[in-house]
Amino acid sequence: MSIQIDQVSKRFGDFIALNQVSLEVPRGKLVALLGPSGSGKTTLLRVISGLEFPDSGRVLIDGADVTNRHVRDRQIGFVFQHYALFRHMTVFENVAFGLRVRGVARAEVAARVDELLGLVRLEGLGRRYPAELSGGQRQRVALARALAVRPNLLLLDEPFGALDAKVRQELRTWLRRLHEQMPVTTVFVTHDQEEAFEVADQVVVLRRGRIEQVGTPNEVFDHPATPFVMDFLGNVNVFHGRAQSGRVDVGPFQLDYPHYNQETARDATAYVRPHDLTVDLQPHHPQSLAVRVLQLNPAGSIVKARVVAESLGIELNVDLVRERARELDLKVGDHAYVAPSNVRVFMPNDFTI
Repeated sequence: MSIQIDQVSKRFGDFIALNQVSLEVPRGKLVALLGPSGSGKTTLLRVISGLEFPDSGRVLIDGADVTNRHVRDRQIGFVFQHYALFRHMTVFENVAFGLRVRGVARAEVAARVDELLGLVRLEGLGRRYPAELSGGQRQRVALARALAVRPNLLLLDEPFGALDAKVRQELRTWLRRLHEQMPVTTVFVTHDQEEAFEVADQVVVLRRGRIEQVGTPNEVFDHPATPFVMDFLGNVNVFHGRAQSGRVDVGPFQLDYPHYNQETARDATAYVRPHDLTVDLQPHHPQSLAVRVLQLNPAGSIVKARVVAESLGIELNVDLVRERARELDLKVGDHAYVAPSNVRVFMPNDFTI
């Protein structure tokens, strides 16, 4: 089912959790609500579910206004960060709980639970209790329980936040595959950019109760709409400068900037991601900047370098793929040259390049 949020606002005392938020979630899509603590993402999820009611605005599900409808009347599956399983019930009974409450026949309950336990890869564990399962298994039980009643919507609040990194990675892959098998319209809350980009069809970035940007993972990462989105989605190197007459001077870099052709100089800020700085031993690029290596840290498939441009007194973060790092064979104290391969410029009036 589709979801439409229309000009929704919500306060808690003096705190504005949501400020005239509007959003459309297409039928069958998996959507991530992404943002820092206090951005409003969990409040928005609870408003969709009916666990919170907005102060103003509307919530529509498949075109029907459910703004004032209780959570039990919205046919929504909800999965919490800390599982919320019944500890005194077996895995089977946890998954069956919603079906039994609805008076579903015993044989149908057994068939549905067996089907779901197979779907979440927990065959043969129906007689165990939650305390006998790993964290990842308990989270899958919680998902199976939410899916048991065939919800129109599935809402997940930081579903993997309480798990260690390896289990989170496994469950991300599993959730994406599960959604492809059972394409229930799904909205999940996360503050983990990697998780949102890996799992979601659409990413919604929130800040201070407002939506900053909505788009596919590629759109949001490659074409950030605001400085906040650019900065929030990973480390960036920031340069301050001025734009004038179709050019922008930011730090050591001079770039064409056709978005602003006026003669009056205006402030501009440039953002360069660490992987968008190329490194060479010689100045092969017109924008090459001489640097000295301060630090080298292997980090999985990349090497994270910290360098200083002593002529300008600025330090920069650079990400090198392992193969390129081996070719350069840099050591702490070595001199090299960096140049930007991709620069994103923002001005106060939202001109961007």
